Amino acid sequence: MAEHFGNNGKPVFDKPKVELHVHLDGAIRIETVIDVAKRRGITLPKSTEAEMRDLCTLKEPSTLTEFLGKFEHYMHVIAGDREAIKRIAYEFVETKAKEGVIYVEARYSPHFLANKGVDPLPWGQKEGDITPEDVVRLVNQGFSEGEKAFKTKARSILCCMRDMPNWSMEVVELCKKFSNDGVVAIDLAGDESKNCEACPGHKKAFEKAVTYAVHRTVHAGEVGPPSVVREAVDVLKAERIGHGYHTLEDEALYKRLLKEDMHFEICPVSSSLTGACNPDFKKHPLIRFREDKANYSLNTDDPMIFNSTLNSDYQVALKDMGFTEEEFKRLNINAAKSCFLPAKEKEELVNQLYEAYGMQKSTSF
Repeated sequence: MAEHFGNNGKPVFDKPKVELHVHLDGAIRIETVIDVAKRRGITLPKSTEAEMRDLCTLKEPSTLTEFLGKFEHYMHVIAGDREAIKRIAYEFVETKAKEGVIYVEARYSPHFLANKGVDPLPWGQKEGDITPEDVVRLVNQGFSEGEKAFKTKARSILCCMRDMPNWSMEVVELCKKFSNDGVVAIDLAGDESKNCEACPGHKKAFEKAVTYAVHRTVHAGEVGPPSVVREAVDVLKAERIGHGYHTLEDEALYKRLLKEDMHFEICPVSSSLTGACNPDFKKHPLIRFREDKANYSLNTDDPMIFNSTLNSDYQVALKDMGFTEEEFKRLNINAAKSCFLPAKEKEELVNQLYEAYGMQKSTSF
């Protein structure tokens, strides 16, 4: 992955960071894909690492459809393989540690990583070889071993998929089961045109999440209209919004969420390349969020596909959006305050940032 540094050879924000919106299956190393494919006897569409990287990378502003198509080139190599799933989780923590991230919440669909819903199943795999619960355990193991090795804390957010409402109840039950063992929240991702009226299974799962005291974030307003954001907040009881750019098209809703201190998980480079936002960074909704002192974080989303790192995304915010070190501090403190860790761990994380930034510690969250 390409790194971007300031004039002194250091990252543009060379201080501890918090990341809240990154997909584990969009943050896999190409060399790992190639290695696992060799072990499993899988023929890849390209023969060299450079060619595979080129195939899996979105370089120019495109569409969400083309972006999603990139996963088809490599996910079949990792999905359904126990060793590979644990490995990508461990390597993910190592990567984030190198980027200066001290706490990260990574999201994924346990069903997709287990190969559920893939028809036909590749290479003679049998349904049930690995379960969604197995996936969660393997990711947790990889994260735990990674935390011990690299001192970066990683926690999981389990994704429901909008076009697979029959999975959602199992996802929320897994969130409950592993709530004290690495899983901190539930998410809803996928085609925003599929609302809860069309897919009531998601509504039921998120109602159960509220009952279980499972934290909730929802992909909304990335490409969909403000009504999707409204549904996320009012129907699904989302505590954070994934992306949320199109919230700005409904001024009343936006002002309400500002007042409620809703956290927006912003992914500027991702949104410019998927067609979710104007590719001109100077016109990105993030600038409005910053001007209004909104509660938001800065995130990579799918760094493998965008050939990015958190540092290169910060470089974009600095050079193309006029961000300052003070704003980077503010957004990271907001990320820590809005994370889904238990209260005591959250307080420790926030105070760790205050100390690292040379600021007075906070007494309230």
